[in-house]
Amino acid sequence: METQPKRLRTWLAVGAATIGAALGGATIAGAATGSSGSSSSTTAAAAATNNAPDPAAVSHGPDETLLTGTTADKVQAAALAAVPGGTIIRVETDSAGSPYEAHVTKADGTQVTVKIDAAFKVTATEQGFGAGRNGRQPPAA
Repeated sequence: METQPKRLRTWLAVGAATIGAALGGATIAGAATGSSGSSSSTTAAAAATNNAPDPAAVSHGPDETLLTGTTADKVQAAALAAVPGGTIIRVETDSAGSPYEAHVTKADGTQVTVKIDAAFKVTATEQGFGAGRNGRQPPAA
């Protein structure tokens, strides 16, 4: 009779250790990227509220990466100033002419790509997700 409670305690201990290891690994991975997480989690939350895809799960153009930290904050601020009432889907480096770009859902539900230079000034706003490298549409998400 004592073997069942002992087994249950063993399984509970193994389960707790597994969960702890998974959470610890996620924390270490986040720390290794040097990201505070606030910009990417804010962007993901915004994407969820406007039915846009999760920016971390969307396929990016070649040589493009999601922005984090202060750079992400500055790009977001510039894009939202250019698209009042918009919601950021994601901000990233741009492989098609500008240092940065922001994908934004406008208040009317349409999506635009805001091109931003190194001084965080808006240089262009394109309909949709932008033309991509060499004027071609990027691959579907």
